[in-house]
Amino acid sequence: MDAVAGQDTAAGVQVIVVDDASADGTAGIAAGHPAVDIAVRLAEHAGSAAARNVASYLADGDFLVFLDADMVLPGHVLADIAARVRDDAVLTGFRHNIAYVPGTADRPAVPAGEPLLEADHRVRWHPPIGVPMFYSGQVYDEALDGRPLDHTRDFIDLGHGRTYYDWDLPRMLVTALAAAPRQAVCDAGGFHPAFGADGWGCEDTHLGAALIARGCKFIPMRQARGWHIDPPDAEQAWQAKYASAPERIRLLRRLLQRPAGERGPADLASQCQALIRTAERLR
Repeated sequence: MDAVAGQDTAAGVQVIVVDDASADGTAGIAAGHPAVDIAVRLAEHAGSAAARNVASYLADGDFLVFLDADMVLPGHVLADIAARVRDDAVLTGFRHNIAYVPGTADRPAVPAGEPLLEADHRVRWHPPIGVPMFYSGQVYDEALDGRPLDHTRDFIDLGHGRTYYDWDLPRMLVTALAAAPRQAVCDAGGFHPAFGADGWGCEDTHLGAALIARGCKFIPMRQARGWHIDPPDAEQAWQAKYASAPERIRLLRRLLQRPAGERGPADLASQCQALIRTAERLR
C-alpha cells in the first residue's frame, strides 16, 4: 500500500483491499492507510480467488490491476499500465522474489533500483533435472537454460494448444502483478469459486484460459515488474503451497474440460453479494 501510494501516474486509481479474514494486523492497516479507498474484511477465510472476486465486483474502474499484498512496485508501474490498457488486453507484469529483511517502521526492507526482469521464471527458467514438473509432469534429463519470454517472442508463439516445455499461455497470467479489463473478468464470472480457501495456485491460470476464450490477448510488459517479498518463514510457506498444488492442478484440468462461457456476470455477482453480506466494511 505504501508503494501504491507512491505511484507517479495521472490516471485515476481506486485502491481496494480485501482482507481474507486474516488473524494479524492486516485489517487495521488497511482501514487506516491513506492510499486505500475501500477496505473489506471477509467474515471467514474464503481464499484468494474469492477475495479478488470481491474486489473486482466492488471496483468502479474499467481496468483491474491485481496486486499481491507482498508486492512492492517502483513508482512508474501504474503509469505504464494505464498507458497501455485496451478492452481486449491482459497485461502481465513480472516479479522479483526477495527474502524478507526487517526494515524500519515495521516495514520490510526493499532494495534500491529496479527489480530484475530475469528473476521471474517466465523470463529465465532453470527446471530441475530428473524431477517431474508439477504443472505438466514433464521430466528433463539435462540442464536447461529456458527463456520463455524470449523463446516465445513475448508469448506470440503460445496459444492454440502450443506450449513451451512446462508453460502454456494461460499460465503466463500470474495475479501477483497483472491487469485485465474489468468487463472481461466479469463476463468470465471472475475467478472460479471451486478454487476455495484450501490450497494454492491455478485460479489465475484458469481465469487466463477463460479470458483467452473471450478473445483477450496476453501482452507482457517487461517494464512492469515489482519486488515480491517472501514471508519470514519462506521455506515452510513454500512447502505448504507445493503440497497442495497437485490437487489444484487436477481441479484445473477438470474445469478446463467444461464448456467455455459456463460462468458469467450473474455468477460473480451472486458469489460476491453472499460474501459481502457478512463482511465488515473497514473503509
